[in-house]
Amino acid sequence: MGRVSKGTKCSVEGCDKEAVRSIDCKRAQAAGLKIRGGRRAFLCKEHYKEYKRASRKDKIVERWRRAIP
Repeated sequence: MGRVSKGTKCSVEGCDKEAVRSIDCKRAQAAGLKIRGGRRAFLCKEHYKEYKRASRKDKIVERWRRAIP
């Protein structure tokens, strides 16, 4: 049983909603989210959606980088 299923709150400053996903803290900060410390960032539904939008270009570039031998 993980921390999200136990009812962890969102790690973004000023948000007290229930977390639905957890990601690496460095990736969340790179996407522009203000995270309260720790190794993992626990995100609510709204902040996870914001993270996905912000990290979209990075994922595309990473995919291109892997495709070129």
